[in-house]
Parts: sequence; structure tokens; C-alpha cells
Amino acid sequence: MTAQPTTSDTAPDPSAQGAALRVENVVKRFGALTALRDVSLRLDKGEVLGLIGDNGAGKSTLIKVICGYHRPDAGRIHVDGQEVVLRSVDHARSLGIDTVYQGLALINELSVFHNMFLNRELRFGPLLNNRAMRRLAREHLADMGVDIPDVGAEVAKLSGGQRQAVAVARAVYSDAKVLLLDEPLAAMGAKEGALILDLIRDLKARGDVSVIIIAHNYAQVLDVCDRVNLLQHGTITFDRRTADVTLEELTELVVAEYRNRRKPSLRTRSDDPDPGP
Repeated sequence: MTAQPTTSDTAPDPSAQGAALRVENVVKRFGALTALRDVSLRLDKGEVLGLIGDNGAGKSTLIKVICGYHRPDAGRIHVDGQEVVLRSVDHARSLGIDTVYQGLALINELSVFHNMFLNRELRFGPLLNNRAMRRLAREHLADMGVDIPDVGAEVAKLSGGQRQAVAVARAVYSDAKVLLLDEPLAAMGAKEGALILDLIRDLKARGDVSVIIIAHNYAQVLDVCDRVNLLQHGTITFDRRTADVTLEELTELVVAEYRNRRKPSLRTRSDDPDPGP
């Protein structure tokens, strides 16, 4: 059996050049339910893009398509200008696409540095090279402006903001070029949320990682993002630079759409009909 190619046989699409990621006319169905109808999205290199929309709009489904967890039923995805067929989450990671979910995928009983190198541990012969992992974890976190005094502490002892920062740092230092953040500020207090917002600003200043962030706080989106996309009924209905839109305009746009809905969404707790990874 011939292996499925990881990229198309066609030449790179000129319209996708200069973009870290380009999604074109993506459709995703779950039985009779169409979660994504016709989604097109562009993420430029070094850009932070805010993705907003009501529960059930399809945001998490779109993230899962981009990270290789779901295969689209139609449409194309380009990474660095080259069309790709994402076979799995691991395949997407090999192309530089990584995701930080709300669940974070951290192991509470393990130390910060062990979580930083989870599934990519450094070894000294047959043994774990704990000294090197501890040193590098400390350096990586400091480089991102994250203050965790003891990287040998169990992750369970960290604050919510610190835990989120560890998950983001792990993705960045796994050579992520495109970072997908699914509700990184959910259920956080002001102090912890500020830590993550500062971390996103630092990533933007570095310019070597492109970020899509799902968020419900529009003020935070306008604060840290370069552009904002609104996803409604499984398609992108609004795409504008944050410098060109006010909080009042963005809020009114979403409220007007909510009022004009013909049918309320039956899914109120999740954007996705399946439980996800």
C-alpha cells in the first residue's frame, strides 16, 4: 500500500506565501451536524490572531482540524505556503503546529521540568538526564519571563497562571511555529490572567511564533491580538485588524448576531460534539 503523502504534489500556492498558516474553505461534519461550513483563515508569520464566537460556533472544531485531531471533509490547509494533509496530532507537531488546551495535559504529580520535557525526555545513556532538563526548563521559562522559583516543584503546587505558562513554554520550546491556545484565560483571576497576557505579548515581540487564541473576553483580544476573526454558524463572518475596531463595535456585532438567530444552539457547553483529546 502506498503511503499517503504529507504534502500535495502541486507547487506552493503563491497566495499562501508569507503566511504561517492558511485554511481554505474547510468543511467538517459530524453525521447530520455541520460544525464548519466554509471556513477560510489566514495567520501571518509572527501574528497573534484572536478567534471569537459564541458557544457552538465551531471554534474548538476548527482548532482540532488545524492541529490534526480532526480531518476536514473538504477544504485545504497550507503551512508555510505548502499544502498539507494533516494525518494526526503528531504529524501536525512535526510541521510546527502545537496546541495548548484548557486541560493543559500536565501531570500534577510530576515536577515542572519533567512536564516541560514530557514525552521528549533528555537521557544520559539509559537514565534520565534530570540535571540537563532542570537547567533547560529554568532557562526556557526565564527566557519567556515566567517566574517559577523551583522547577523541581510538583505542577500541582503551581497557580493556574503558572500552569498555563508551563504548558505554553513546553509547546514553544518543542519548536512550535504555530501555537493554538484554546481559552488560555478561562476561569483565571486578574493576576493570573495578566501573567498569560504578558506571555502572549512576549511571544508577539519575539516574532518567531504565530498564535491563534480562542477567547471570550473581547477587551483582552483587542489588547494582545493583531487581528480578530469572528466565527459564526461554522464560517468566518468578520476579519479585521484590532487597531481598526473598538470594543463597542465588536460587542455589538456579536450581540446583534445573537439576537438575530433563528434557532438557538443546542450545544451550550462545548464548541464540539465530541469530547476531544
